[in-house]
Amino acid sequence: MEEERHAVTLVVNGRAVTEEVEPRLLLSHFLRDNLGLTGTHVGCDTSQCGVCTVWVDGLPVKSCTVLTVQADGSEITTVEELTHDGVPHVVQQAFQREHGLQCGFCTPGALMLSAWHVDHYPGASDAEIREALDGLICRCTGYENIVRAVKRAQALQEEAPAAMAGQAREEASS
Repeated sequence: MEEERHAVTLVVNGRAVTEEVEPRLLLSHFLRDNLGLTGTHVGCDTSQCGVCTVWVDGLPVKSCTVLTVQADGSEITTVEELTHDGVPHVVQQAFQREHGLQCGFCTPGALMLSAWHVDHYPGASDAEIREALDGLICRCTGYENIVRAVKRAQALQEEAPAAMAGQAREEASS
């Protein structure tokens, strides 16, 4: 007996994708196995660890909790899209500077959660950052360096508009 399949159309990292999938295929496995986007890690398949976090229509979601057919018509952003035009997102830069990773297994989920949080809550306190990371299990870092990385990313994010304004003034005066 042949497995039933459903056509889904998604926009993944800015690219339209249409495929036929089994109704039970998890979004995390679709991204990894069908699209080759292996930055989305799979840790538990039970929504416990958060390493599979992606953005679905702009919101962080554990992709192991979503069937691909449920995401039909959605826009998906994976960790591969954080680096834009060769420039790492401020969170990626901050994770590197603050040693926000050790083994790296939870890093994609931590980056996606952190980048969303920095973009939406730029002045968050340590306690708010910890709350935002509550759904992520990291067995290596103790979260201290991750929290420091998010704080640094907030600072880098604040510096970016000021630097761009200064550059615009320089260009206008020349």
